[in-house]
Amino acid sequence: MLLSTGAVPNMGIQFVLLVNKQGQTRVAQYYKFKDVDTRATDESEIIRKCLARNEKQCSIMEYRDIKLVYRRYASLYFIVGIDSSENELAVLEFIHLVVETYDAYFEGVCELDIMLNIEKAHMILDEVVANGEIVETNQTRILAPVRIIDRASKEPQKLGQKK
Repeated sequence: MLLSTGAVPNMGIQFVLLVNKQGQTRVAQYYKFKDVDTRATDESEIIRKCLARNEKQCSIMEYRDIKLVYRRYASLYFIVGIDSSENELAVLEFIHLVVETYDAYFEGVCELDIMLNIEKAHMILDEVVANGEIVETNQTRILAPVRIIDRASKEPQKLGQKK
């Protein structure tokens, strides 16, 4: 979509990263294009900055032209890069929504659940965010397509067992 000035509108969320305490990226979802080299360089620097901060420091900081909002849940850091015009508290709520949704789907989410079900983790994130904007916040609606796929993948196994 182009504005009357011909400029492309800014996306609110530029990326979402899930990182463990050792700094290994478990999920990386980008909504604004960056070439692979820039992405890898920025990602490692952002992760290093977030992991270096202690619990008493603010979980909102700036990195170049991006505002970073992060939160640690158990052994995972959820890092979200946003435009400077976005509401940081709303992004903290978004992170909490994603964590609660993962927790509901995986029945007590842990790093291993994310690693073994990476496609489901991405699918859940895709149901919440589209083109850098939050499009769904209802947990039931977010999980519905994922559960339909789960049921569909189990049905062929049941049909094979009945014969």
